[in-house]
Amino acid sequence: MAMLQVNNVEVRYQGVILVLRGVTLEIDQGHMVCLLGANGAGKSTTLKAISGLLYTEEGEVTDGSITFEGERIDHKHCQEIVARGIVLVPEGRKVLEHLTVEENLLAGALYRKDMDGIKNDLEKVYHYFPRLKELRQHTSGYCSGGELQMMVVGRGLMGHPKLMLLDEASMGLAPFLVREIYEIIRRLNAEERITMLVVEQNARAALEFCDYGYVMENGRVVMDGPAAKLRDNEDVKEFYMGLTEVGRKSYREVKHYRRRKRWLG
Repeated sequence: MAMLQVNNVEVRYQGVILVLRGVTLEIDQGHMVCLLGANGAGKSTTLKAISGLLYTEEGEVTDGSITFEGERIDHKHCQEIVARGIVLVPEGRKVLEHLTVEENLLAGALYRKDMDGIKNDLEKVYHYFPRLKELRQHTSGYCSGGELQMMVVGRGLMGHPKLMLLDEASMGLAPFLVREIYEIIRRLNAEERITMLVVEQNARAALEFCDYGYVMENGRVVMDGPAAKLRDNEDVKEFYMGLTEVGRKSYREVKHYRRRKRWLG
């Protein structure tokens, strides 16, 4: 059984605005999976549905189910979901700017009571992000974009996750920083056995480091497969990597996506 199963999920905001339209995906334990798509495709909404944060925007799962380690979580409170080991690292690199780097990291352990475990995880964060150890007493508001991204991933680690949901980790970062961040994320996946679901518009970076990928369009999963196979797909190269051997076409000029087996079978 997969660690996470999202089964035919629909999400509506304010009871009427349909955003997700029967999304289905699954992630096996220990894998690193990416969810690709343009802005507005429904990627972040999918992460909020999994992490129990839809209520902050008057959203709810109105059909389908989300199962984690064999138990349904689609109508559980976000605190319960975090306690089960699912941690969301949201987009935007939001931190408490007036607090120090270390205080921000410790905020990620807010619901934990195991003081020895918190101390060990803080040292683990500093092991993977030595720059944060150098900055531990610095005010967070003065950190660079790359340092902030390290901080929010580190804060996520302080929740001691089994499954980490990463939303747009590369946004606004220079290419060398994107690579550095993804190399660390991949190490966390391999060495700490943290399962990863990565939401990205940067398909090139995501498909280089992830094992498997899903592509979303207009609230639906329209394609999925091993990362290497998606990297070779002509439509993925054109619309999500900006690569094409002929003149760039509008989306309407390209045949409509078909479901998984027809594309990648």
